[in-house]
Amino acid sequence: MKLRAGIGYDIHRLVAGRKLYLGGVAVPFTKGLLGHSDGDVVIHAVIDAMLGAMGDRDIGRLFPDTDPKYKGIRSVELLKAVMARLAKKKYRIVNIDTVIVAQSPKLSPYIINMKRALTPLLKVGKENLGIKAKTNEGLGPVGRGKAIAAWAIVLLKK
Repeated sequence: MKLRAGIGYDIHRLVAGRKLYLGGVAVPFTKGLLGHSDGDVVIHAVIDAMLGAMGDRDIGRLFPDTDPKYKGIRSVELLKAVMARLAKKKYRIVNIDTVIVAQSPKLSPYIINMKRALTPLLKVGKENLGIKAKTNEGLGPVGRGKAIAAWAIVLLKK
């Protein structure tokens, strides 16, 4: 058995005129995350953690923002492609832990829906996917409500 760990991080600016997607779920809010895709920082952090654990390239190299085919794409579609890469390399996810850092909106009511959306895609039980939400205590761009960030760590087994 071969175990591999990876860490992922992502941050996007909040802007008017976009839907807010986090963990594959539309979260009601007055702003959304600016990005070439839907800007889902949770999924992007998870993807980067998975790619790092596999020793693969990062999300920006795999799905470049210069490629028009990814313009406006839902991040769950990117996650499906990475899951296919993971299966091809004969890895499976042992567990994932994520932290979403957002001053607002309050995310605790949406975490159960994020788990429901992500566990079938990740092929893990809900006990193997941790999702937590924290504020940034008013510090930095996240604390001023200008951005949302996410961290993820994954453990893979071959």
